[in-house]
Amino acid sequence: MTVTEFATTPPAHRMRVPRPAPSRRRGPRLPVPAAVGALVVLLSGLAVVNAGVTGALGADGVVTLLVFLVAVWMWIFAPVDDTYVALGAALALVIAGPVDTETFTRTLGDQIIWLLVGSFVIAAAVTASGLSSRVAARVLVLARTPRHLVHAVTATLLLTTFAVPSTSGRAALALPVFLALAAALRHRRSLVLTLALVFPAVILFSAVGSLLGAGAHLITSEIVRTATGAGFDFLQWMLLGLPLAVVWSHLAAEIALSLFTDRAERRTPLALTRTDLGADTGPLTTAQRRVTAVLVVVVVAWCTEPLHGIDPAIVAMTGALVAAAPAVGATTLPAAVKTVPWSLLLFMAATLCLGVALTGSGAAQWLADSVFGPLGGLGSSAAAASAVSVVTAAAASFLSTPRPGSA
Repeated sequence: MTVTEFATTPPAHRMRVPRPAPSRRRGPRLPVPAAVGALVVLLSGLAVVNAGVTGALGADGVVTLLVFLVAVWMWIFAPVDDTYVALGAALALVIAGPVDTETFTRTLGDQIIWLLVGSFVIAAAVTASGLSSRVAARVLVLARTPRHLVHAVTATLLLTTFAVPSTSGRAALALPVFLALAAALRHRRSLVLTLALVFPAVILFSAVGSLLGAGAHLITSEIVRTATGAGFDFLQWMLLGLPLAVVWSHLAAEIALSLFTDRAERRTPLALTRTDLGADTGPLTTAQRRVTAVLVVVVVAWCTEPLHGIDPAIVAMTGALVAAAPAVGATTLPAAVKTVPWSLLLFMAATLCLGVALTGSGAAQWLADSVFGPLGGLGSSAAAASAVSVVTAAAASFLSTPRPGSA
């Protein structure tokens, strides 16, 4: 009997592959800090508007504070150039009315701007002459231990507070010195890491020692002068700020040394030479001596302004002309002018315009009364309450900041 078998292949089963649901395109989200900041600005703006409605604050004050709040938020969170934001805020105040055109244009010719222009030209002459590297080398080669070195760096950077009128300019001046130290100490990595923290930390902490240490100091002095009729001169600021700068700068250096080096590293001696730091071993050149003389005369003239009555801006511009004089100065005026950070000067002029608007519109007074008014009823304990508030805020900021070595 013959058996025939038939075999069939069933058709392949088509499996349905689920299609992903079309994704909805979402716009970019604000980071949480920016969102929280925007909420704070919104609530503060509502309080300002309410003050305007109730008559506690004038219309110009309301507009000024609203523009100021938006500008502060953009300075902190928006990826926009700070100078662009400041100019936009100043122009908004001109268009809205709290500031007139003459005030807006006059800030760019303020004595602060001329003071900074002259100071930057003198700083350019110091850099071109190589004086900063020579002085740094002469001081740093005296260090025999890592502790001596970090405190010598601190003392040298403190001196630059009176010669270079911005923290960024001082950082640019100090960068070649740090690179030379890093190359000479390349076999001592922990010490180089310590110096990498000491340089920027001291540049920031020492800025308070001089009226020229940061542009914000000049703006603050001008706003105080506008509000009260008397600002700060160089000697007053130095007497108030220099002790604080010295203490905090050396304390920051000591903390950095303790964090990044062990006891054995700190006890290992140093043997730096001027050749290691890339500096000449001979005496100061003629240009360097002349720049030193100009710098000393200018700083002394700034500090003795109450005696001779010459405005610091005139002193700075006179020193700038001498430092860039043909056949006498260490640089030329066109080369020095190219180093002037005009964007910074525009920023300062615009923020000075904002400061004038805050004081002139009554916004600053209303803000001060709103913030510190509740402390007035405390009588003699108001100062203590203020100090406790500041210390508490500073402690909270420190504890919320990640420290080296933390996850």
